[in-house]
Amino acid sequence: MPDGTIEPKKGRKFDQVLQGARQVFMSDGFEGASVDDISKAAGVSKATLYSYFPDKRFLFMEVARIECARQADHAIETIDMNAPVDKVLCQIAIEMVDFITSNFGKQIFRICVAESDRFPELGCQFYESGPLLIRNRLSEFFAKAVERGELQIDDLDFAAEQFHALCKADLFPRMICNINSNFSRDEKLRVINGAVEMFMARYGV
Repeated sequence: MPDGTIEPKKGRKFDQVLQGARQVFMSDGFEGASVDDISKAAGVSKATLYSYFPDKRFLFMEVARIECARQADHAIETIDMNAPVDKVLCQIAIEMVDFITSNFGKQIFRICVAESDRFPELGCQFYESGPLLIRNRLSEFFAKAVERGELQIDDLDFAAEQFHALCKADLFPRMICNINSNFSRDEKLRVINGAVEMFMARYGV
């Protein structure tokens, strides 16, 4: 059985397969997605699909990993990390809240949690490519802000977890429980501004 340590075979239709898989997983969920539907959406044969990915779980892990990494890289590329720390935190919070409340982010979370009991490696892969990746990137930024004298933090990883949790306040529980599926910009800004203000009140210099 494959696990997170196996590297997928790359080839000419690799991205095509991933795009088709992303489309089917998001519409049908992990359990409802069939290899036939994925190969059809990707425009490739089942033999071609299996030549890249040995099974559906491994394909899903790769879709989730690449999307989470893409979101993190996009945030780094678009945010000026040398700006005042509260401005940087506001931009980071915007990226995080937008991803958390996106249809893709919601579906990835639900699928991974739903399947994590049967396939523990799926939950582990999601944690490493999502929450852990976010924590590490935040910790790196906090370390630089501490060096510049803008923040005073003893436990960087814990502070990163706290900021991540603050960015999920109110919105995430309502979304996961299907109370609300869409949020206005004002609703998001309420959480974003509150997260930054509370974090700076605790760790700001």
